[in-house]
Amino acid sequence: MDQAIISDQELRSHALFSGLSDDELARIKEGIQLVHLAEGEHLFTQGQPADRFFMLRRGQVKLYRLSPTGNEKVIEIIRPGQCFAEAVMFMDVQRYPVSSQALVPAELYAINNRSFLGVLRDSVDTCFRVMADMSVRLHHRLNEIDALTLQNATLRLVNYLVGQAPKGADKEAEVSLPAAKNIIASRLSVQPETLSRILHSLSDQGLISVKGLSVHIHDLKKLRAYCE
Repeated sequence: MDQAIISDQELRSHALFSGLSDDELARIKEGIQLVHLAEGEHLFTQGQPADRFFMLRRGQVKLYRLSPTGNEKVIEIIRPGQCFAEAVMFMDVQRYPVSSQALVPAELYAINNRSFLGVLRDSVDTCFRVMADMSVRLHHRLNEIDALTLQNATLRLVNYLVGQAPKGADKEAEVSLPAAKNIIASRLSVQPETLSRILHSLSDQGLISVKGLSVHIHDLKKLRAYCE
């Protein structure tokens, strides 16, 4: 890891840092390091001691867990600008609950937990921002649990595609899948061959067209109605 050169503007692009003063940002930046990952390289593994959280600068990484039988479950696909693993700093035993692996070559900022906790102790406003960010993530996780337990595989995929559509899209929409289809399948808790069958079925119904990792939604309203 190298000492990172990061601007205040780049840090403030994320909600966790947006309201910090110049002095608070300076304290945090002193402990930030730049991490380079090759495709397939691990950032950390499940159970490893955690003294840092991360902000993805470039590339793409996946968070996943392995079952006792060795099956991989993708928890999240991280995109540039997202932070992850910050909740670990509040655990009694600070160990990463998931593994993180680069899907493509990636650059990340590693933020020192102690530096950030020091700022939190001095800033009630920052504490509330962290709580708000974690509350949103918890809400998303609860929605995902509902989807995984109450919806069949087709509805999970349809909801996923609708959620990936650009904001403000009304009728047609172009969706670029953020990772290979086997990764998306794991994210949605379906088998890759099941995902392929569902995509073909939706295509046959004229709802979507698929070319590689690009999915063209012909009518968002119809696709949303499919969910309902």
